[in-house]
Amino acid sequence: MKNQVAVIGAGPAGLMVAEVLSRGGAAVTVYDAMPSAGRKFLMAGRGGLNLTHSEPLPEFLRRYGAAEARLAPSISAFMPTALRDWSEALGQPTFVGSSGRVFPQAFKASPLLRAWLRRLDESGVQFAFRHRWIGWDSEDRLNFQTPNGPQVMASSASVLALGGASWPRLGSDGAWVDVLAAKRVHIAPLRPANSGFTVAWSEIFKDRFEGQALKGIALSFGAHSVRGEAMVTRGGIEGGGIYALSSVLREAVIADGKAALNVALRPDLGVDELTTKLAASRGKQSFSNFLRKAVHLSPVAIGLLLEVAIAEGIQLASLPSEKLAALINAVPVTLNGVAPIGRAISTAGGISFDEIDDAFMLKRMPGTFVAGEMLDWEAPTGGYLLQASFATGAAAGEGALRWLSR
Repeated sequence: MKNQVAVIGAGPAGLMVAEVLSRGGAAVTVYDAMPSAGRKFLMAGRGGLNLTHSEPLPEFLRRYGAAEARLAPSISAFMPTALRDWSEALGQPTFVGSSGRVFPQAFKASPLLRAWLRRLDESGVQFAFRHRWIGWDSEDRLNFQTPNGPQVMASSASVLALGGASWPRLGSDGAWVDVLAAKRVHIAPLRPANSGFTVAWSEIFKDRFEGQALKGIALSFGAHSVRGEAMVTRGGIEGGGIYALSSVLREAVIADGKAALNVALRPDLGVDELTTKLAASRGKQSFSNFLRKAVHLSPVAIGLLLEVAIAEGIQLASLPSEKLAALINAVPVTLNGVAPIGRAISTAGGISFDEIDDAFMLKRMPGTFVAGEMLDWEAPTGGYLLQASFATGAAAGEGALRWLSR
């Protein structure tokens, strides 16, 4: 009789666990609290599914910061090239975008997910949706809340792949933290990652510029700087450039209650060139029109410049050209809070790597494995989040197979 294995969580990590286990001969049932699989995966692919990144592996691994050494074995065993081959085997070949990011040619997540679920079904993987896992009973059986009332399931092994706590309406609500903490598993507090931040905009600024993008900018905080975009929200600022700095900005806000972000509105122009352009005669133009024409600032960029100048008591039109040039490429924006974790793209914190062995099994709970965003790691957007979820899922699946065959 086949070993019965329960996989809890039907996101990328959990589905990869199921694939590895079924390929290894186990009988697998995937449980999920939601009505269908891969709901956050589909949301991630709504604007284009960024599966992984094409940069060389050493640079790729450095994106995981403090967790690099812990994640390196699983990602090296299931590399970005392997993930691309896996996608192609499902009928979804990939391509490398101009930024080095890797996407399926269909660009969306839904064709890939449909093909994957079809293959899992053909391999015998069972699914039990609307089954919310709530822990174990006194005999270490799995407890679920279901539409038909409480249910208890026994299994030869189980793999937890429940995600973090971002976008909880899609299923990853972090409710597992209390369950595992009760088993004395050490869990670093869950925090927003790749998140936006709050800013005390004036009513005039947010009424006019909410939802508008600052494009072609550079963002810097301390020794960290990135090129990218940012989006003005009613309560603050978010977007790719912000997400790239979010880990250091978050820690500064947590420690000091605020963080001073510098925004370069024309980073491709040096101070001297910018000064020369600003020294030209304004004629009868309004100051805003002069900035728009002389240095090609967008309305939202001009609005940001004016917003900060008013807050700082600076008379922009009276500034010498060199000082105005310096301000344009170092607009100080004070971040006074981190956007809620429910709106973050991903989650920092989670189960300490010291709590698991090399097979991703919880040391305190033999036969229980963990994978994906439940673990204490974070990464920037760009394909690194999904790559680590797939890779740790594959590693946990292999680890469970080895444990079952011991």
